[in-house]
Amino acid sequence: MNRQSRIKALTGLTSLMLAGAAFAAAPAQANQPGDEFAGNSHPYRHGVVNAKGQAGSARTRTSNLKFGGGVDGIGVTTGPQKVYLVFMGTQWGTQGTDANGYTTLSGDPMGVGVRAQQLFKGLGTNGETWSGVMTQYCEGVAKGAGTCGTAGTHVGYPTGGALAGIWVDESAAAPGQATGNQLAAEAIKAAGHFGNTTAASNRDAQYVVLSPTGTHPDGFNTSTGQFCAWHDWNGDTTLSGGAASSPYGDVAFTNDPYVTDMGTSCGQNYVNAGSAGTLDGVTMVFGHEYAETITDQNPAGGWTDSSGSENADKCAWKGTGGVGGSQNVTFATGSFAMQGTWANDYNGGAGGCEISHPIVP
Repeated sequence: MNRQSRIKALTGLTSLMLAGAAFAAAPAQANQPGDEFAGNSHPYRHGVVNAKGQAGSARTRTSNLKFGGGVDGIGVTTGPQKVYLVFMGTQWGTQGTDANGYTTLSGDPMGVGVRAQQLFKGLGTNGETWSGVMTQYCEGVAKGAGTCGTAGTHVGYPTGGALAGIWVDESAAAPGQATGNQLAAEAIKAAGHFGNTTAASNRDAQYVVLSPTGTHPDGFNTSTGQFCAWHDWNGDTTLSGGAASSPYGDVAFTNDPYVTDMGTSCGQNYVNAGSAGTLDGVTMVFGHEYAETITDQNPAGGWTDSSGSENADKCAWKGTGGVGGSQNVTFATGSFAMQGTWANDYNGGAGGCEISHPIVP
């Protein structure tokens, strides 16, 4: 979810809290899946925070996405996706390597880091068509367009995997509650670390900033931070702490907290039971933000609906199985719980959630 959304989300939450004693006395819905993406929408685009099952939680599934015209000339990720995993802070502990060559960390008790590596390395392999849903979207069409037709440059398919690099930044401890500005600055720092020191080298890159267990980036897992992740770009002036200046061009980044700290509220066992589903939320949430970044790289210049929801927001916590529900998707690196994302061209153009879609050339 874009950082700008958090500001009005809190305003909306305050209004709901004042709505009456009956609502206040209701079960602790704020800890239910569904809050995690701020009611499946971006509240800075006039959405509201809705827990799963509350009125309005599915309303954004009724309208298609439209192109926002781009921000700084950037609408979607058009080239081969480059995902850089950035483990922020000394709390991640000692590095190692497992039998499959993945980086392990002694301060990662749930194995979130390895699972993230497997996920992004597996995208675009095994003929998977989860990524195909996003390839129908493009840039280079008129602002407000709902289809690409034969025009525009489409979102690329991540052939052979999207993982481009891993960095454990041990220069300092991760803040207890990193601001949006600090997260953006970490992404910019990572761009320099990886040698992406030009706007061109960052055009199709995204930096996934992972915070260690027990920390609360942007208030994650606190009374004012009932979300699981969000994404943005460094130039967003509404970031807490303000925009972060980049000498390397625009930098897209994701705030991916240690989602297992919130258990079922962030998707644990959403698809799979028992130990097989412990990290369901990790891959669903990380996949959610990845899908939104490549279709709306500099929010909101890419594809959003009339309420401001992005493609993954519209299908968050839709249930399991079927055409668009969350389910296991098999990549060359394993089987992963993934959520569906919105397809404008589904059902004759009426739109809907899909877990699979033919790759658009």
